[in-house]
Amino acid sequence: MARIDAFLKLGTDQGCSDIHFAVGLPPMLRMYGDLLPIKFRDLSQAELEGYVAEIMSKANLDSLRKGNDVDFSYVSANGGRFRVNVFRKDTGIGATFRAIPSEVPSLDRLALPPIIKRLCDNHQGMILVTGSTGTGKSTTLAAMIDHINQTRRANIISLEDPIEFVHKSKQSQVLQRELNTHLPSFAEGVRAAMREDPDVILVGELRDADTIRWAMTAAETGHLVLGTLHTTGAVKTIDRVVDALPADEREQTKNFLSQSLIAVVTQVLVKTPDQRGRKAICEIMIVTRAIGKLIMTDQTHQIPSQLQTGKELGMQMLDQALLANVQAKEIDADDAYVYASDKKLFSRYVTDTSVLPKLDLAPG
Repeated sequence: MARIDAFLKLGTDQGCSDIHFAVGLPPMLRMYGDLLPIKFRDLSQAELEGYVAEIMSKANLDSLRKGNDVDFSYVSANGGRFRVNVFRKDTGIGATFRAIPSEVPSLDRLALPPIIKRLCDNHQGMILVTGSTGTGKSTTLAAMIDHINQTRRANIISLEDPIEFVHKSKQSQVLQRELNTHLPSFAEGVRAAMREDPDVILVGELRDADTIRWAMTAAETGHLVLGTLHTTGAVKTIDRVVDALPADEREQTKNFLSQSLIAVVTQVLVKTPDQRGRKAICEIMIVTRAIGKLIMTDQTHQIPSQLQTGKELGMQMLDQALLANVQAKEIDADDAYVYASDKKLFSRYVTDTSVLPKLDLAPG
């Protein structure tokens, strides 16, 4: 058994989402959003390098020694599965292990809005799940893939970096391919997938212009494409996609977004009232004819007003969703206040007044 497995088991037994290792610090656990140290000595450079060397392939070790960050998946001795990132920093190496549940959670279990399930019924176009790092995008996408897997007879090709949730084929066939193990890039993965009779293509991250181009091509030619971006809202997502491609492709990209983009789901993870869990809260944009026109005429700043009035279609602003969940006592009001844009809506529910802005009472 690798020595690092003991720390991983300790973390997962306590229900943490991530385990962090860094030279000069004890191992740390991410518990319901907060980072807490394990009662252990500060790790030395030689000690931590020894820990990670025991679980890394020769190719990954060589890449790390060349100064590259390394991403891979790891299954510990007790069967726990983790997404791993090993990197170098000023005091030595560091490593982050994201715990991956053994079972793919359902959309119902995640308590996501019902519209998410209906989005999975589309057979062509693009759905983007966005948010900052660590907001549960991969989990939501895995639940969407699992829903399609259970309800349709489809060929699903999932391109990941690295493979996280392991899907067993049910009604559908699910083929999972890993970056740098089975394919050199996401762009090449999408290009290859289009020759493999896919119905659904999941792209782990639309991280460059080539990947976006191929993903758009797949969505336009009769496939359902699911993908992620590190953006924090529908408007920023639209702008990011348009800005990612050269100026001479701008009109073509806007046309794609107005015609083939189905929805943008942006999520945050907010603590529950008992502080012992987190719930995904979503902003949802469904691309209607009106929103498509706003995209084509460079008026994306008007999209939020469409989200506010599009409740019947399943749309919602993040603040609307946060407020509804605070009032239903599904999430912690203090944590919701942190994520809210219009904080005045939430100030009356806050119990920890230290999060509120300080008033300037100096005579003036």
